[in-house]
Amino acid sequence: MNEIALELKDVKKTISNKEIIKGLNFQIKPGEVYGFIGPNGAGKTTTIRMMVGLMNLTEGDVKILGKSIQSEYKEAARNIGAIVENPELYSFMTGWQNLMHFARMYEGITKERIREVVSLVGLDNVINDKVKKYSLGMRQRLGVAQAILHKPAVLILDEPTNGLDPAGIREIRDYIRRLAEEDQVAVVISSHLLSEIELMCDRIGIIKHGEIISERYVNEESDQDDAQSDVKVIFDVGQADEAIKVLEDRDIEVKRESDKLVTEINRQEIPNIVQTMVNQNISVFGVTPIKATLEDQFLELTGGNVIE
Repeated sequence: MNEIALELKDVKKTISNKEIIKGLNFQIKPGEVYGFIGPNGAGKTTTIRMMVGLMNLTEGDVKILGKSIQSEYKEAARNIGAIVENPELYSFMTGWQNLMHFARMYEGITKERIREVVSLVGLDNVINDKVKKYSLGMRQRLGVAQAILHKPAVLILDEPTNGLDPAGIREIRDYIRRLAEEDQVAVVISSHLLSEIELMCDRIGIIKHGEIISERYVNEESDQDDAQSDVKVIFDVGQADEAIKVLEDRDIEVKRESDKLVTEINRQEIPNIVQTMVNQNISVFGVTPIKATLEDQFLELTGGNVIE
């Protein structure tokens, strides 16, 4: 299998003499789920449209399994599945009829493949019902089934959990993960639900002003894991006043929240502080590091989710 499923090479887009996308470069491997996030107006939708061939590139190239979206469009496009916000479905048809209709656009899609996809997205019990009876979550799942019917190497989903309730969001998340792991599909997800992106994705890229300003693995160790660095921690103690004095004697600023103390200290100091508290008969129930969430990092990097 090709090592790279999707590649953007110095992709640029100029509209009305204004450079909207400023040289994007990133690669996604088979089986990887990539979160593509950014503030409003950062260039996400423009980039997605170029990825799927709905918008011309000003410069650069997008390659799907090594095939150029510009010079080899048919070969590249047949390996792409995509949903932009809400899937396009015929509500007067059944789920099965919708998939059969879509299957006619591609060669070699068998009824066995349709049944396989229906099972993958968990619609076995309702596939013969008319789509107008489907919940929004069912429609989204049918949309994913439609997008993966022809076994694309790359699945691009713009706001796949748009309008779903928590149960529907979890269902979408679970089968996107399963799809990536079992079928080795490379998945690109753009969403404003940052907590879901963090749960769903292997790697995340943040775009701002048409440029990738940060790219990292979800489980990547941060500087907080460096033994020499300062970390934010919560001390869960039984005698808060005495514990505060231990910290203040070391010139450590501390914020009290009930019996929990929040502070920022060097990791190397933690064992000694805990030992001191124990020696002074202070009950220490736990020391918990506070790691920045994706939302915290996003807001710090972008200055907030605003149009700029």
